[in-house]
Amino acid sequence: MTADTTTELHALALVCSLKPSPEPSSSELMARQVLDALGEYDVRGETVRVVDHDVKPGVRTNMGEGDEWPWLRAKVLDADILVFATPTWVGHLSSVAQRVLERLDAELSETDDQGRPSMYGKIAVLAVVGNEDGAHKIIADSFQALNDIGFTIPANGGTYWNYEAMNPKDYLDLEKTPDAVEGTTRKLAINAVHAARLLKTRQYPPPG
Repeated sequence: MTADTTTELHALALVCSLKPSPEPSSSELMARQVLDALGEYDVRGETVRVVDHDVKPGVRTNMGEGDEWPWLRAKVLDADILVFATPTWVGHLSSVAQRVLERLDAELSETDDQGRPSMYGKIAVLAVVGNEDGAHKIIADSFQALNDIGFTIPANGGTYWNYEAMNPKDYLDLEKTPDAVEGTTRKLAINAVHAARLLKTRQYPPPG
């Protein structure tokens, strides 16, 4: 089965690493792998490492002077597919990822000219890396939040890598991407593209 390539799509990867650029980041590596997989279906992609920008705490679209979230929000609004990438720290998503979700919470009160929430019609997928268990919970919690905000979650929409407990190893240090991770990422990509193109051509109905 091949994905339809007749509708142009754009993907944005928000990398929620705690490491500022140019420090190597496993989360960014996995996010780029997801973008590469999406690119096989002619999806344009770009990556933003959120920690490089001054995203103020809050739950409004603009938190005032110095807040760089409005610039990032514009990129989210322009994208058809959001790749939400986070490391696992103390069993949870990073504080940067949590802040992104908090800022996206403002979209619950933002609508288009037909009354649809601003994120309707957009696809969200997850990429999680870490050294111990926690990926399933992070994906579950993040998907619930993103779905509440209005994003659509495709089948097999999360890809992740966790190493064995009590034996730290970084995803960046692997000699090759594990077959299971690569296969999961490919499923994520084709399903995300399929759902995005369907919604691009036939948006959700406005609320009754």
